Parts: sequence; C-alpha cells; structure tokens
Amino acid sequence: MTQLPRLHWSTLGDDTGGLEHRWAGLWDVTVDRGASPALPPKDSDLWVISAKGAWPPPEMNRLMAEVAALPILLGLKADAPPMDSKALTEWGALGSVRWGVLGPEPPMPGLRPRSGNTTQLSASQALAFGLIGTSPAMQEVLARARSAAATRATVLLLGESGTGKEVIARAIHRMSADAAEPFVAVHCGAIPENLLESELFGYNKGAFTDARKDTPGKFREAQGGTIFLDEVGTMPLAAQVRLLRVLQEREVQPLGGGAPVKVDLRVVTASNVDLWKKVQDGSFREDLFYRLEVVPILMPPLRTRVEEIPFLAQHFLNRKAREHRLYPKALHPSVDPLLMSLPWPGNVRQLENAIERAIVLSGTRPVLTREDFTFLADRMGLPSSGAEAPAPNVVPAAFVPPAFVPPAAASFPPPTAAFGVDLPPEGMDLNQVVSDMEKTLMLQSLAITRGNKKRAADLLGLKRTTFLEKMKRLDLEDADGAEAEA
Repeated sequence: MTQLPRLHWSTLGDDTGGLEHRWAGLWDVTVDRGASPALPPKDSDLWVISAKGAWPPPEMNRLMAEVAALPILLGLKADAPPMDSKALTEWGALGSVRWGVLGPEPPMPGLRPRSGNTTQLSASQALAFGLIGTSPAMQEVLARARSAAATRATVLLLGESGTGKEVIARAIHRMSADAAEPFVAVHCGAIPENLLESELFGYNKGAFTDARKDTPGKFREAQGGTIFLDEVGTMPLAAQVRLLRVLQEREVQPLGGGAPVKVDLRVVTASNVDLWKKVQDGSFREDLFYRLEVVPILMPPLRTRVEEIPFLAQHFLNRKAREHRLYPKALHPSVDPLLMSLPWPGNVRQLENAIERAIVLSGTRPVLTREDFTFLADRMGLPSSGAEAPAPNVVPAAFVPPAFVPPAAASFPPPTAAFGVDLPPEGMDLNQVVSDMEKTLMLQSLAITRGNKKRAADLLGLKRTTFLEKMKRLDLEDADGAEAEA
C-alpha cells in the first residue's frame, strides 16, 4: 500500500469545517487545534497554518528555526478579508512559506520551499545530518545548502579531503522535497576509466564484450533524487562530454546506441583539487566547469573552525560508542585544549577516526584523558605532555563547551586541586574539610561528564539518588533542580 504524504495543520483554534476529511484521499492529515502553533511531526511533508490574525504568533519565530526546509502553506479562508502589506511582510519574513485559500480542494503535494529568505538549521537538525554549524564559515555552508535544497540546481562542493563534502551532499538531499527518492553516491576516482562511462550512463545488451543485458547506470538509478559524483576532477574527457549532455539536455545516452533516456534529478559534484587549474591545463572541460559551478560551496578545513572541535568530538564520542555497543564515555575537559591545538591535516574524518581509536583502546575506563590521544601529538610532532599539561585527575581551568554544561552546572565555581593537607598546629574542622573534599570531587565529576549527573555518580561509585542528596546538602543545587537536570 502506498504511503500518503503527511500534512500537519495548525488551526490556531479555528474550526476546520471538516476539510481534513476531504483532504484524506491525498494526504495523511494530522490536526493541531491549539490556539498556539505546535511543532509538526518530524516526518511531515507540508505544514499548513491558518493565518487567522494580522500578525504571526510570537511562537512562530522559535518554531521556524526547528523546521528546516519544511514547506509551509499559510491558509486563508475563502471569505477572509485581504491582508495589508505590513501583515504580508511579517508573515513572509518567517521564511519558506506560500499562501493559499483553504477549501475543499486539497493542497497539492510537491510544494517546494522558497530558495530565498530562509532560516538557518537549528543545532539539533545540523547534528542529525552529522554537521556542526557554530562557526561563521559553516553557517555560510549551511545557508547555501538550504538554498540549494529548495531547487534542483547543480551543486559543486570544493574543499580538502575529509572536510565532509559527502555529508553536505546527503544533507542537501535530505532537506529537499525529494528526500524519499534515491541518493546515489559515485566515487569517480575509484572506478577504472574504461568502466566509468558504462557505470554512470548504462549500456545496452551487446554494447561490448560481456554486456549480456541492458544496464541502466547510476544516473537512471538516481531518477527523481540526487546523484553525488565525488572527485569529479578525475573523470576522463570522454566521460566529461557525456556528463555535459546530461546537464544540458537532462537525458542519458547509454553505451551501445539506442534512444536517449530522459532523467529528472539533482546533480551534486565534489572535488578536493582546484578544478579551474585543471581547466587551464586542459584536463577538464571549461564548458562543463561552468555547468557544475551553479551553486559552489567551499568546505572550510577543520583548522579554521577550531571552536567546533569540542562539539564534533562529543558527537563522535556518542555515535561511536553506540556503534561499538559500548557504555557511553566522557571526555575529560583537559582533552579539549589538546584537540583544538592540533592542525588536523585529515580534517573531520581524522578527528572521527581519532575518537573511535581512543574509545576502542580505552577498555572499560569511563573517561578519555589526554593520554588516550598522545598518538595524535606524536604523529604531528607536537608536545603531548609536560609541565603545561594538566594532570588527568585534576579539572583544569580550561575551555569547557557551554553547550554540554547545564545552567546549574555552569554556575558552579571552578574546583580546586586535589587535597594534600597537613594538620596545622592550631587544628582544623574535620567535618568542613571532608565536606570541601566531597564538594571538589563532585564538581570534578560534573565537569568531566559535562553535567550528566548519572555518569558523574558512577564515577564516584555512588547511586544517583545519593549523588543528588549530596548536591542538595552541599548547596550545589536545589532538590527540584537536581531532579529536573538529572
């Protein structure tokens, strides 16, 4: 049974008049009848909002940052008075929206978001795509990716090896209206030159020796979706001519003759070399270069966006632990400055592999320290330890990504070094010393686990409830807040 596309309707308290039942033959309709709009389900294909007021509800600005490229139809009743230009501007400023009259005729599927004034991806959406967008350079990448996703324009991804070009290509596909269609990735440099054309464009039976049946090729396999051609600069000149025809005529000519076959798909290409230099030395066609460079996106190397390294490291830490079915591990705060100081010639791919290696080789230890990453510093010729390196069991006054520290934990004072105390001649308050030591160790455990109280309790060999009681007793957090953040 064919699954219907999903339409989510926020009525803002208006009566639907039974329209959701009339639309049921074309859409799987869900209705939000609240006076304030609620975030649509993640698998929604269209968001209909009853534009009953002259101005959009204040909540819309927050929600728009969470819906990415979801097409939005602002619905007016047939007898509604026309809106003035100011109201139209305010509603239109929300981003990717269209206007329409709500009536018995259902909205048509296939509505694409506007490529113009669109909001940025939220942090949670970017992470879902395997991306981090906190730096200005990556914000520009994500903005261009969203604009490209709203169209079928050809995209050219440029950047060093390991910067995440295929990740961006997949994100463009997943943000588009064709996300349910195929995504076909082809590494042009990995296919022998004499086989590349038949692999990409297909062939007819008898076109060459061993061509025993008609084969469609990668372009026809990606029909309706996206084809990603990685390392397109390695493509031989004969294949470049055929690719140019696909881009110009939107048709594929199989090897062995026969009629050309029409294709409707998005083409995304990538290169880690300067294609313009290849044009100048005659190894890449100039007319093809212009066809590919409709929407160029330059992927910045990791060394130019070091502020994202702690976020990427945490993301890979969680993902690799799940992949290897290991208990979730934590990064000691002293690891962040080390990772941020390295040049990362292999970019994001090298960071991902380093995190995976450290997880696998750390055994049952719940916390990764600087010592787990000494192989990186040794390989790059940098000091891995020394007087300036903090001891692994002491929390330094170092960079701790605020995104991983809950508000209550962010207000904690920096913990002091471990206790090495001699009894003074005048004596001391033992209860106070023990209390201070407990507080220091609890703060260290919270800093190591980025505020995760369950894992912090595990580090100290305590039950979660005992840990929360101690937090309350030591005035680290009130009981309600402790429960809420746990």
